[in-house]
Order: sequence, then structure tokens, then C-alpha cells
Amino acid sequence: MSLSAVYKQNFDTLRGAMLAGDAALMECQLAATGEVVAVVCAANRMAGGGAEFVPLAMLFADDPYHAINPPKPEGGFYTQEEIHVGAPENDTDPGGGIRRRGN
Repeated sequence: MSLSAVYKQNFDTLRGAMLAGDAALMECQLAATGEVVAVVCAANRMAGGGAEFVPLAMLFADDPYHAINPPKPEGGFYTQEEIHVGAPENDTDPGGGIRRRGN
């Protein structure tokens, strides 16, 4: 499975916003659950000095290494057991080049 064009477009928008200094980290609430989450937004500067914020990504609240299974080079995804069994804390996980960066 490859990433959709929409994901790639959103990533390019986010990258452009970061490079231009037009990105914001905002505390928002999920409509479905009421959970408060951290959201990365692009800021569209408006005439008159205001800004419109476009939500593009949510940050992980907990340890992301336990929340995701990275892709295997040959296809599919690693399981949590494959990633974490025998892997010392703050070391390279076996898949996807995802590296732990401290606690």
C-alpha cells in the first residue's frame, strides 16, 4: 500500500508551512470523543493580520513506538513483538528506519 495523494499533499503543505514559519501547534478537542489532542496546523495569513489554521496532523500522546507498527521493506508491517522483543531502550527498531530518541 502506498500513501494516498491526499496524504502527500498534506505533508507538502505542512513542510511548506514549517519552512515559511507558518506552522502552529494547537490544543484541540476531538469531536467524536472530547479528548484533548495536540494538532499541527498550517497558518494561512489573512488580509488585515488575522490567520486561518488548517489542521494537518495530530501528535502522539503516548509512546509512538508502541502505537504504530512500521512497514517491512518487503511489504506488510512489523508486529509489536518483532519490534520490541530484545530491543534495548533507545535503540534502533528493526523496521522502517524508525529510531528511538530517548524517553
